[in-house]
Amino acid sequence: MTTAIEHFRNLVSLSIADGTIEESERVALSKIAYERGIPIERLNVMLSKANEYVYLIPQNMIEREKQLEEMIAFAKVDGRFCNAELDLISTVAERLGFSKEELDQFLKAAG
Repeated sequence: MTTAIEHFRNLVSLSIADGTIEESERVALSKIAYERGIPIERLNVMLSKANEYVYLIPQNMIEREKQLEEMIAFAKVDGRFCNAELDLISTVAERLGFSKEELDQFLKAAG
């Protein structure tokens, strides 16, 4: 699986973290999928299986930072930063090897 697809699957898993994929999240995922050349059919399958995805850890620090930044930006796309999303981001940051302080810096940078 390509890095772009792995990152996208991780965004899908983040979108369902609060139990539902909001319309604004669907729109954002559709836009991201289009920008990355992911066919709409594949997007629809991924959305239908969102609850089944396991978070995939990027293999290098540059990709890990990029993934965390994407997740934070995506979590804010619906105008809310809910507890479930923050919990998932915190868990992911820990799995990626970031400290709480480093995560706080990413969150602060994201505004």
